[in-house]
Amino acid sequence: MIAWRRDIHQNPELGNQETRTAALVADHLRRLGYDVRERVGGTGVVAVLRGAAGPGPVVALRADMDALPVAEPQSTPFASRVRATWDGAEVPVMHACGHDCHTAILMAAAEVLAAHRGALRGAVKLIFQPAEEGLPRGEIGGARRMIDEGAFADPKPDMVFGLHVVSALPTGTLAYRPGAALASSDEFRIVVTGRQTHAAFPWAGVDPIVVAAQIVSALQTIESRQVNISEPSVLSVATVNGGNRANIIPDRVTMTGTLRTMSEERRVFMKRRVQEIIQSIAAGMDAAAQLEWLPNGYAITVNNPDLTARMLPSLQRVAGSDQVRLGPPIMATEDFSFFAEQAPGLFFLVGVTPRDQDPGRAAPNHSPRFTVDESGLLVGLRALLHLVADTAGQLA
Repeated sequence: MIAWRRDIHQNPELGNQETRTAALVADHLRRLGYDVRERVGGTGVVAVLRGAAGPGPVVALRADMDALPVAEPQSTPFASRVRATWDGAEVPVMHACGHDCHTAILMAAAEVLAAHRGALRGAVKLIFQPAEEGLPRGEIGGARRMIDEGAFADPKPDMVFGLHVVSALPTGTLAYRPGAALASSDEFRIVVTGRQTHAAFPWAGVDPIVVAAQIVSALQTIESRQVNISEPSVLSVATVNGGNRANIIPDRVTMTGTLRTMSEERRVFMKRRVQEIIQSIAAGMDAAAQLEWLPNGYAITVNNPDLTARMLPSLQRVAGSDQVRLGPPIMATEDFSFFAEQAPGLFFLVGVTPRDQDPGRAAPNHSPRFTVDESGLLVGLRALLHLVADTAGQLA
């Protein structure tokens, strides 16, 4: 498992480019006797192991395979030196979120389950997913595309499990949350149009930079003044682009950002208020503003409460009751959410920061300094295996 992780880490691939990783996975699963389908949702792999011990539930296990456009410090022998093209630009590539770990864990789970096929009731469906980190220009991929292309068909899972390694927890610790566990995400683009003029004569035009600045400030009052802060949500403007000369006021400014919420009601309200605020500010300053919500947003990740309660003893058996934590809502997002809309789901977190270090000071996922205590992979592997074994007594 660790050898697979290091190999995948040294050869990372961006979303919908995971051809090497997918081939490694598919070859491994075929050798184990799985029925394998490739190129599902782009580069995804779906594999089914049908048990020989009679009827039982269909349990799906999911791992994501893609890396991020991040430059990795050359601090380990298996550090990435890979570069790739992303949205038309050449970028460095690194497994800065741990998807290499997820893939290796599920490959190891596949091997253990195949060895116990004779005792397996029902079936296990393994889903190796591309493009969890999203795709450029609003392209829809990942879990949604895999579902559209039949990942949850023939057989349809009765439940689905997934995990994510995190540096915010010490090695050996598992965290879960019933109900809404991870936020939705919606990416937006705002174009503010003014009237270009000489910077010495601003009254002769309409300055979209000033309008954009007012919009950025006003949007923050939605969270600080218009919603109950006991329910978390985040609205962030992350890029602002306009102009190319210090002495020219430009025609337009383009801004992009993200909205994260923990309920559909909050999501709908904040989307409406963003539209109303940008339109009113632009009109009041003699400008125009156009808002676009990109179509590749992610739903809220909801852990089925009944399934979570039923499987909690399995997690506690693996890590020990004192090492399984009820986590807070997390404003990060996961397209595992779409799988959990198709069948009852449980998504949990696996700590990978050594116990002699402070997780609060560890570099977070998506940082170039993100590191993994590989002994944590065994905890994740055992958790998946126990979840399968304990699901309706699936192993005879």
